[in-house]
Formats: sequence, structure tokens, C-alpha cells
Amino acid sequence: MEPDKRSSGGGGDGGEGCLVGVVRIPVKIVAVLVVLPVRLVWDLLVASGRAAHRHVLGPLYVHVVEPVLRALGRLLATVLKLVLVWPWVALWRYVLAPVGRAVAWLAAGVHAHLLAPVGRILYTYVFHPVGAALAWAGRGGLRWVLAPLAKGLGWAAWVLAMTLFVWPWIGLWRYVLTPAGQALGWLARAAYRYLLTPLGHGLALLGSALYRYLLRPVALGVAWLARELYRWVLAPLGRVLAWAWHVAGLILRALWRGLKRTGWVLVGLPLSRVYRHVLTPAGHAVRAVWRTVRHTVREVRADVKRALFGTPAGEPARSRARTLGSTTPVGDTPAPESPPRTARG
Repeated sequence: MEPDKRSSGGGGDGGEGCLVGVVRIPVKIVAVLVVLPVRLVWDLLVASGRAAHRHVLGPLYVHVVEPVLRALGRLLATVLKLVLVWPWVALWRYVLAPVGRAVAWLAAGVHAHLLAPVGRILYTYVFHPVGAALAWAGRGGLRWVLAPLAKGLGWAAWVLAMTLFVWPWIGLWRYVLTPAGQALGWLARAAYRYLLTPLGHGLALLGSALYRYLLRPVALGVAWLARELYRWVLAPLGRVLAWAWHVAGLILRALWRGLKRTGWVLVGLPLSRVYRHVLTPAGHAVRAVWRTVRHTVREVRADVKRALFGTPAGEPARSRARTLGSTTPVGDTPAPESPPRTARG
């Protein structure tokens, strides 16, 4: 009985204190180790994001990105004008229009100073004399005039053909097309030397400056921020969460053992004691009472049967007595009268 007293006495005050400690202390530990760090990290991230947006990203966009984009837009518009608009305007203004005026002036000059005088000369010195000569030849001088006239006509036809069909094209090639081609070549070289080459150098310098002073620092800053965030936030948070998970496992195992011990102390042990010290003796007592009642009923029934019907001839009075609930007759020798057994203890 001494172990029962110790276990029952120890499970009274100690069980309530253990349950309170197991429930309250792990809740406080979990709140301090998990909820509070997560809340602090979240507030720190929110404050850092707001500060970065207010003091870094916003001013950077307003004072750096937006002016750079505007400058790039103006530069792109200027480059497009230089590449797509101004060359054609310059070609029309400084090449095609002067060439057209020069060709018109040349045609007017050829007509005024070449074709008209040649026509007058031909009429004065060729056609009119030829007509006169033909008339004179027709009047009787064909024999001495025909041959010289044929030679003169051949020379005049050659001069006319050269004047009308060869020399204008030679003059056009020599004094118009060749200078125009040289002017176009000079314009192309000048455009390449003073426009396209500086523009290419400027674009290369701009791209290098953008990479050196904008893209590379931004990439390095982002990489540094990600590395520091992983080093000082994510890695410690992961270690704290792993440690908290381990501590929570230990706390839950201790809580489960405490709950098992508490359940055994509060429910299992009292039930075992009740079964051992109350139900088992009560069952033994009920079984003994039932046996006594059954034996008494059996005796009373036998006595009533003998009183009503008597004992059959040639058979002892107890020969056909049967046990209660059995069909096997009792032996000839009557069972000795003995008090029923009682359950021990």
C-alpha cells in the first residue's frame, strides 16, 4: 500500500503544477522565439522597403532615370532626324536642286549660244548657199558644182551630227555629271567623317558610360543587397526557425509525456485501483451470493417436490435430485450438508 500512497500523494499537487508549466511555458517560448522575430523581421522589411522607395528609388528615378530617358529620347529623335530626314533634305537642297538648275542653265546656254548660232550659221553659210548653188547648178552648173557640193554637204553633215549628238553629251559628262559625282563623293566622305563617325563614337561612349556608371553599379548593388539579405536575414531566420522547430519538438514530446503521465495519474491509476480494490471484491461477493441463492432454491424445490408428490418407489428420495440448470442426476449418496463458500478477502 505504500507505493499507492506515494503515487496518489505525488499526483495531487505535482500533477496540477506540471500541467500548468507544460501548457504555459511552451506557449511563451514559441511566442518569443517564433512570432516575435517574424514580426520584427516583417516590420524591418516593410520599413526598409518604404525607406528605399522614399529615399533611393524615387529620387533615383526622378533625378537619374527620368533625365536619362529624356536625354535618350531627344538623342534618338536627333539621330533619327540625322539618319532619315536631314540627308534627304540636304540631298534635295544641295544636290538635286542645284543640279536641276545647272542642267536648265546648261540647256538654255546650249540653245542660246550653240544651237541658235549654229542654225543661223547653217542657214547663212550652208543652206542658203546650198540653195543658191543648187539653183545655179539647176540652171546649168551641175557639172562643176556637184562634186564640191557633195563634199561640202558631207562636211556640214558631220559637223551638224557632232554638234547635235556628240558634243552635248561630252559636255554634259565633263562639266555636269563628273562635278556632280565628285560633289556627291565629297558629301558622302564629309558625312562619314564629320557626322557618322562622331555619332558612332558618341553612341559607343554613351553605352560605355551607361554600363559603367548605371547598369554595373545597379547590378553590383542588387547583388550586394541580395547577398547581405541572405547573410544577415534569411540565413539567421532559417537557423532560428530550425532551432525553434527543434525546441518545439522537444516541448511537444515533453508535453505529450506530461499529458500521458497526467492521464495515467488522473484516469488510469484511479480506474486500476477501483478495478482492483472495488470491482474485483464486489464481483467475488456477487458470485458467492449467487451460488448460495442457487443452492437454496435447489433445496427448496426438492423439498416442495417431495412434499407434493412423495418419493417414487424403489428410488431414494435424493436419487433424482438435479442440480440447478443441469440434466445429470445426483448420485445415490446424498451430498453432505455444508455451508456455501464465501469469497476470500
